[in-house]
Amino acid sequence: MVRNPVQVLSKYTELFGDTFKFYLGGLKEAIVTTNPAVIQHVLKTNAENYQKSEIQVKRMGHFLGKGLLTTHGEAWRTQRRLIQKGFDRKQLEALSAIMQDSLAESLREFDRQVSAGPVDIYPHLMKMTFAMVAKSLFGARLKDEDINLVSHTICTVQEFIVRQTLQPYLNPWFSVSGELRRHEDMRVRADGILLDYIRARRHQVPGHDLLQTLMDARYSDGEGMSDELVLSESMQLLVAGHETSSNALSWILYLLSSRPDCLEMVREEFDSVLSDVPLSFGDVSRCEFATQVIQEALRLYPPFWMVDRMAVADDRAGDVEIPQGSTVIVYVYGAHHAPRYWPDPERFNPERFTKANEKLNAPFTYLPFGGGPRGCIGGNYAMLQILMILSALLRKYDFQLSPGQTIEARPMVILRPKHGIRMTFTQAMTRDRHAIIQE
Repeated sequence: MVRNPVQVLSKYTELFGDTFKFYLGGLKEAIVTTNPAVIQHVLKTNAENYQKSEIQVKRMGHFLGKGLLTTHGEAWRTQRRLIQKGFDRKQLEALSAIMQDSLAESLREFDRQVSAGPVDIYPHLMKMTFAMVAKSLFGARLKDEDINLVSHTICTVQEFIVRQTLQPYLNPWFSVSGELRRHEDMRVRADGILLDYIRARRHQVPGHDLLQTLMDARYSDGEGMSDELVLSESMQLLVAGHETSSNALSWILYLLSSRPDCLEMVREEFDSVLSDVPLSFGDVSRCEFATQVIQEALRLYPPFWMVDRMAVADDRAGDVEIPQGSTVIVYVYGAHHAPRYWPDPERFNPERFTKANEKLNAPFTYLPFGGGPRGCIGGNYAMLQILMILSALLRKYDFQLSPGQTIEARPMVILRPKHGIRMTFTQAMTRDRHAIIQE
């Protein structure tokens, strides 16, 4: 289970059906489901009866503080309402310029790396997306060395949280051996860097980034968020925002490398929609086939391969009894690969997501950003970010998968490539791409 929970849960789903009981970490009983009716009941219909489980509240809260990802009830509803303003159409249009500038800077470094030979795209794309999310949050003043330190801290802490959850019997050892303290110290250092930016911003000219949205937000009593709460929300947006997109982009490039027909269709659409200019929020709705490619990649490789909830009170979803205190695991990967809902589920087929076909998809069988009231707040930002980076890469480079490697998914907090994905990039000479990225 620790090595590859997706393989284990998929095997059990085949053996026991779409809903069964399972001992998480060998200790705690959980109900695992890919049944869309049960999923809809837990995530939407009776969502008030289900809270985020220990991994997200206790474990993540210990390292990230109390914010949107780690609170419940009225406190969560209030924060969600305030933060949602940072992801509306007007704000995403304003963020487009910040995102484009960040991408142009990242691509200069990427170009230097790929010109030297094959690269593992995953860490490069993670660096690219993290810089973009960080600058969307904190503006252009955020230093590269600070971005790198915070990014390293988040990745290291995430892996430690997964170990705490999948191997709970090791938690006493983590405490006495100093492992817990080492990760706490990393968090304190990263928190200090971001807190300095937040405090400095209080005395600067207002910006157009997400940090400004958090600082301008006001509760019903007229008070704003404290610096510490702004820090918690900022850190949680960084955690939720960057790896989702870099992960999706890695799998998209991998899938397109074996489908030159789809690759050419996406390129032609970008050329038609964008001409010589970078993509901005206003272009998103016109990139229909590129969006289908992204949606199908997110079906095959959902970033959040599972969502877990804990029942506050006894409940029932159809024939499934859910006792108080039970953990319900919405097995997203299993739902996305269920032959009952997705014919030939292992095949990459963007046509599944044409407007006509989308209407035929059963509700709650496709959950790349979760579902119900606690669905991902930054879903539109993620789609903008993925399209922006993808449009730049596909118009600037030709690429191919390096031979002799095994591509395999590794379920951590995010379903990431286990051994990376090595590719060779060369300048695309078949089109005029000189003005695509404004330098």
